[in-house]
Amino acid sequence: MGKRRVPDLYRAPFPLYSIKVDSKTGLVITAGGGGASKTGIKNAVHFLDLQLVGEHQYSATLLHSHDTDTRATMNMAVGDGVLAAGQDGTCCLMKFQHSAEKERGKAAAKDGKSSVQQGSTRRRAGKGDKGGQDGAAASGDKSELKDETAHISVTGLAEVQSDLNPKDPLQKVVRFSPDLSLLLTGGTDGYVRVWEFPSLKKKFDFRAHEGEIEDLDLSPGKKHLVTVGRDFACSVWSGDQLAVSLKWNETLPQMDEKTYRYMACRFGKVEDQKDALRLYTVQIPHKRDRRPPPCYLTKWDGKSFLPMLTAPCGTEVISSLAVSDSGTFLGLGTVTGSVAIYIAFSLQKLYYVQESHGIVVTDLAFLPDSLRGRNIKGNNETAMLSVAVDSRCQVHAVSNRRSFPIWLVLFCCGLIVVGVVLLLQYLFPGFI
Repeated sequence: MGKRRVPDLYRAPFPLYSIKVDSKTGLVITAGGGGASKTGIKNAVHFLDLQLVGEHQYSATLLHSHDTDTRATMNMAVGDGVLAAGQDGTCCLMKFQHSAEKERGKAAAKDGKSSVQQGSTRRRAGKGDKGGQDGAAASGDKSELKDETAHISVTGLAEVQSDLNPKDPLQKVVRFSPDLSLLLTGGTDGYVRVWEFPSLKKKFDFRAHEGEIEDLDLSPGKKHLVTVGRDFACSVWSGDQLAVSLKWNETLPQMDEKTYRYMACRFGKVEDQKDALRLYTVQIPHKRDRRPPPCYLTKWDGKSFLPMLTAPCGTEVISSLAVSDSGTFLGLGTVTGSVAIYIAFSLQKLYYVQESHGIVVTDLAFLPDSLRGRNIKGNNETAMLSVAVDSRCQVHAVSNRRSFPIWLVLFCCGLIVVGVVLLLQYLFPGFI
């Protein structure tokens, strides 16, 4: 039996490193490129329109391509119409606007410093360019496309030096705080830098790790910052002061501390528990053996930071982690191109496609729980986007699991009991 195949949603003309979904507009934003090397591979940020076609199928339309010159975007964060992009050792902020032709009128004539592309040059991913009106109406009602042509404008706001590694500066992660008042960056120099947003005035910075920072995340109330480094440490900070160092291996006493290192961290909500919070971390083997050991997922209490559950998640090395808005699902990507979705409560695997991509899965993003996200999600319980170095963007959907109302279950149980009693009365007269 052959491997399960997931059709490509979109294929870019360059390697993809990051993907985000804007919760307000539903725009899918992907980015990557060939870097500064003169290979002819461009560097760009692509804005896609995602649509649900049928019950479980999706299509994506390229609305706009924003050229990023000689720098590839390696990581991104999106908040309130602003895109924070990690390019080499800098964090570049860009403002994007999504509107329709009839809304903007004659404003398109004044381009300024913005990069603009109208929907008349849109193309359907995987079907090539069709040109003219045919390209604009790759699917859907042509009259609607003529009346409301999609329009994206991107304007550069500012950029800051976010990594000061003297050898090879590289920003590895960027996050907005939940209330969009702060912007946090981490890079190869081991420093966390916290910037006020939107002024970009540096609030403070501190050395969080000896060596590269792999990941960071800020709790919803901005009380705690969690960082993951290549120095085997996962640290919880209050401001720039160390609050606690997490020790996942204490839940597995036979595990040596230096056998594994932390790879990613994410805070997540708890469904139906408003005040509860969870932290999820991924641990990968520090060294690979001929018989590869498993990677591990750990769930922590997001306030006391005590481990709640640790579970193996396969022998393929994990390369990316995502958490759904509701905190119900976890997404994992691997260096071999596989994609999986886990249930956050039990850390059980719900969905898995082996080598869905041809190479490293670089980023994942669940469709948001906003109204726009729910409309795109359709009849699926959840849907997650993945990108990889193979230039492909895919969508992984989990159909709603069938469930029965409790009254129907109780009614059936009652019928069974009555049936058993009648059968016993028939076989043994006078039983009752």
